[in-house]
Amino acid sequence: MAKTATLNLLRHHPLLNPIHAFSAVRSLSLCSSKKDPDLESALTRNRRWIVNNQIKNLLLRSPDQTSTVRSLQKRFRTLDLQGNALNWLRKYPCCFETFINGGDGEQSFRLTKRMLELVEAEEATRESRQPILVDVLSKLLMMSRHRRIGASKFASLKRGFGFPDDYPVSVIARHPERFRIINYGGRRSTMEIELVKLDENLAVPSPPSVVTDPAEVESRAVAVVREILSMTLWKKASIAKLGRFRREFGFPERLDSLLVRHPSVFYVSNRYRIHTVVLREGYIGSELVEKDPLVVVKERFGELMEGGLHEYNQRRCAKNLEEKRRKGLVKKRIDGGEEGRGGGSEGCGGGEKGRKGGIYDAEARRRFYKVLFEDDAH
Repeated sequence: MAKTATLNLLRHHPLLNPIHAFSAVRSLSLCSSKKDPDLESALTRNRRWIVNNQIKNLLLRSPDQTSTVRSLQKRFRTLDLQGNALNWLRKYPCCFETFINGGDGEQSFRLTKRMLELVEAEEATRESRQPILVDVLSKLLMMSRHRRIGASKFASLKRGFGFPDDYPVSVIARHPERFRIINYGGRRSTMEIELVKLDENLAVPSPPSVVTDPAEVESRAVAVVREILSMTLWKKASIAKLGRFRREFGFPERLDSLLVRHPSVFYVSNRYRIHTVVLREGYIGSELVEKDPLVVVKERFGELMEGGLHEYNQRRCAKNLEEKRRKGLVKKRIDGGEEGRGGGSEGCGGGEKGRKGGIYDAEARRRFYKVLFEDDAH
């Protein structure tokens, strides 16, 4: 009798019963919106060149803009990648070229000429966006409590706005009449960016006040998040990173719950296990309503990457077809085409359908993402 009572207690205990435990963990997870296929597609498309952009930046920081494949392999985990680094580089022949270093005979890689041209275009675009960056930083500081933002916190969002890594020099130091960096705590973690002078031509929500009315607090938080997202390149941001600004912007503790309560304004996604908020008015379907000049350059990078991957897939497909022909699994037709098990030009993305849609039809896109996120075993 006592044994049965003990088993019942264990079965219904919220921490020991797997079902209750799962429910408890799930209740602590962040909220998300009902799936929107168009916006999910936009988030997927934006991610596809993130890794190669990071590799590009690694090369640009190298003294001679070259690096060894071995050093890239060591960084693979930090790039959230698995597999062979050399295989990854060879998937994007339009972006990276590999070579044997004559000095030590080690396999190395560098940017292609076309990639270097895009790097120059990106730098020129960044310089032309200087007035935009000044306004963005001014607006953020005007919306914050005491007109100040922690430098380390801002650094976590700077890329979303299109700020360069050297923004303290290229933006803040260039405009001492607008900004300054202060450090009352004497530690690197206490450095703050402060607004020196307000710009009356910029209209933004007022800084958080002592008002405690829940409806007013929520209304202001919605307005601030909307303004922040409207200034980002992709009209989106990580909820976790936004949540770090609770004190500066007066955000509630459960920012995700607030965002989900306003589905006409925000879309909350948990794709890639990263909760992201998207400004709905920034998109028509899966396309941005307005594209920042820097977005246009980055999309050219994405197109170059996709074209290179398509080229890689075609070469690999031709190699596989030749291997099947050698083993007798594919036989030639009289008209010069191919037929047989596993053969046919359509199997390699060719044929009339493949030529018509190219890398933009559904099947080609499926192959693109398969190769992008699933590295070869060879």
